[in-house]
Amino acid sequence: MENWLMYALLAAVLLFFFFMYLMLRRTFQGFKEGLQQSKKK
Repeated sequence: MENWLMYALLAAVLLFFFFMYLMLRRTFQGFKEGLQQSKKK
């Protein structure tokens, strides 16, 4: 009966890592764009 709890926990962890990956990628892209813009100036 505890099986669904394990699956729910696993899904929550996967969603958390996916969200962290998206946030890190977005901030990293913004950081790279900022560097390129500062080089153009």
